[in-house]
Formats: sequence, C-alpha cells, structure tokens
Amino acid sequence: MQALLSLSRAIDRLNSFIGKYAIWLIFGATAISAFNAVIRKVFNYSSNGYLEVQWYLFAWSFLIAAGYTLLKREHVRIDVLNSHFPKKVQLAVEILGIIFFLTPVCIMVLYYATPLALQMFESGEMSSNPGGLIRWPVWLALPVGFTLLLLQGWSELIKCIAFALGKGPDPTIKSDEKSDEEALIEALRAQNAAATAAPAQARAH
Repeated sequence: MQALLSLSRAIDRLNSFIGKYAIWLIFGATAISAFNAVIRKVFNYSSNGYLEVQWYLFAWSFLIAAGYTLLKREHVRIDVLNSHFPKKVQLAVEILGIIFFLTPVCIMVLYYATPLALQMFESGEMSSNPGGLIRWPVWLALPVGFTLLLLQGWSELIKCIAFALGKGPDPTIKSDEKSDEEALIEALRAQNAAATAAPAQARAH
C-alpha cells in the first residue's frame, strides 16, 4: 500500500505542477486576442492563425488542467443525495465512479484520439481556413489531457482504498487549502474593507 501511496503522491505533484502553470495558457490566449483586436482596428489586418492559436491555447489549458481540477475536487458533482449517505456509501460511490465511469471514458478517448493525433502529425494536416495553423498540436492536447485525468483518477482511487483500510486521510473531504488566486482575492477584500473602514473611524473620532 505504501508503494501505491507514493505513486499517488507523485501523480498529485505532477498535476499540481501542471495545474499551477496552465493559467499562463489562458493569459497567452487573452494577450493574443487583445493583440488581434488592436491590429484589426489600427491596421485593418487580421488572420485566422491568430484566432486558431487562441483556440489551441484554450483547449490545452482546460484539457491539461482536468487532472488538477479532479485533485482539488472542483469538478461538477451531484452531491444532493450523496452528501446524506454514510461515509462508507460515499466512499463506495467514489470508488465505483472511478472504476466504471472515469477510467473507461478516459481509455476510450485515448484509444480513439491517440491514433488521430499521430495521423495528424504524420500527415502534417493544415487547417482548411485561409492562414490557418497545422492541426496536430491541438489534437495532441486530447491524449495528454486525458492521460493526466486518468492518472489523477487512479491516484484518487488509491487514496480512497487507503482510507477504507485505515491507512490514509479521508479523500472525499475537499481541502481547505487556498490557491494563490483565492489568497490574493481574500487579501484584496481585506485591504478594501480596511480602506472603507478607515474614513468611518476618522469621522467617529
């Protein structure tokens, strides 16, 4: 079990690292969108390549961050009934969901998407849009993203089994650890509240 838990921690670190930096792909897509808007207005010029690279970056961002999202338990969950079940039932739902739903779906996507990505790479297929980009980089996001999601699903499965055996913490409880973005928002709210309260205190004195 310890070897499996070590594997689980390694997968968690991998997806944590990738999830932490996936946000830069969103930043890149936003920057390119702004650049495209500026040159279109100022120079009356645009290209389908600019639009497609935005799609590529966005596709990569949410696909490679899917595993990180599962790690942080941020995927959409139907907990209306599940939250009222005993802990053993919740754990069983988690384990069965990973084994019979998440794993088969990921394997099916990998089975079909990986050959397509390789075919796109070998053929060098280009976008049918004028000025469009080569296709294989965006297709590659599918096998990479679903591989990371599958690995994270297995990591969660290991943690569920470890908890059931009394050898690990409860993985069904969402971590209270704040992300960098959440910590920044909280700090800005506190600063804003302090700035608002200062004039009121000055008037009171």
